[in-house]
Amino acid sequence: MGKAKEMGALEVSRIARRGMNFVGGVAGLGLNVNTGGSRSWVFRARVAGVRRDMGLGGYPDVTLAQARELARVARAKIRAGVDPIEEARAARSALIAARMSAVSFSKATEQYLEAHEAGWSNPKHRQQWENTLTTYAGPKIGQMLVRDIELPHVLSVLEPIWREKTETASRLRGRMESVLDWASARGYRSGPNPARWKGHLDKLLPAPGRIAKTDHHRSLPHEDMPAFFAALRQQDGSGARALEFAILTAARSGEARGATWEEFDLTAGKWVIPAGRMKAKKEHRVALSAQAVALLKAQQELRVSDFVFPSPKEDGMLSDMTLTAVLRRMKVDAVPHGFRSTFRNWTAETTNYPREIAELALAHTVGSEVERAYMRSDLFEKRRALMQDWADFVSGAGARASKGHVRSLRG
Repeated sequence: MGKAKEMGALEVSRIARRGMNFVGGVAGLGLNVNTGGSRSWVFRARVAGVRRDMGLGGYPDVTLAQARELARVARAKIRAGVDPIEEARAARSALIAARMSAVSFSKATEQYLEAHEAGWSNPKHRQQWENTLTTYAGPKIGQMLVRDIELPHVLSVLEPIWREKTETASRLRGRMESVLDWASARGYRSGPNPARWKGHLDKLLPAPGRIAKTDHHRSLPHEDMPAFFAALRQQDGSGARALEFAILTAARSGEARGATWEEFDLTAGKWVIPAGRMKAKKEHRVALSAQAVALLKAQQELRVSDFVFPSPKEDGMLSDMTLTAVLRRMKVDAVPHGFRSTFRNWTAETTNYPREIAELALAHTVGSEVERAYMRSDLFEKRRALMQDWADFVSGAGARASKGHVRSLRG
């Protein structure tokens, strides 16, 4: 590769010969013309004894003067023991990696929800996560890259609502932590999670339990249950029957609304709720009272769907507001979940059933981890007696005194 004549800008503009055309000024700098006629700058040099070609950009976007300067810089790097081609390749790779990891918090939230779609026990849960994160975190950090989010940004989201909307803020913090943990696992960010609570935000924000007002589910006093239950039975519709069934079984609203016929053995008086529909993700057996079985048989005669209490519009699952609407129509100041509290209070105040029987009936975790390891039974038959006494009480049939579990309330 001999020394080329140094061309001027006008001469370079006239180059049309295909292939490499050295332009002088810097050894190894040439204008390459391909078969299609397009032209680009190439710097040719030996690096560690090997001939290398380095692209410097297209002509005329990169001018002759610019190309010569780029070539001089590259030659200086070679003299210093640096391979400019490998350096440029590494820079491009880093740029691509940075671009791929440039994920905003809003995008990370979207991808997190999609990744966990199959794990939601209820489609409503995804909507709750999305609404909370979009409403409160979105305006502050939604467009920030997750790799740039630090403690001040998290606090800017939480502090304005931590005291006024403590429960919402606490849930929001946990959801932000989950999204950022997911982003770290995907390689979109590094370092400690700025939304973590223990040993971090707990030093900066008061514990939710110290400032939040306890918001118990509104419930009826157990003394009012017989009159209410009689009135409920006069109400029409799937919602009323689902609420009636939920009360008889002390089940959660979603468990009753989502009940399907394959879960029941009416002959054995048993309802087996699969783990996927339970809050604790553990299969739960419910002992059915005679009243609950009678209600189910009546529903069976009207069967139009796999759901025991189908929605009248879609023959699908009732919405969570349907049972609440029944109570509103009846002008009753309670919520469906509150009847579980009524059941628990009735058991504690008017019966001699052991605490663990009532807790198991509510599908609550009972005892320490060690106690649970040794307790193999779910005390199903003992729970059957409890549920029958409860059904007799709410339906006005009277307590089964022969069982000796219901205490007299006289004097």
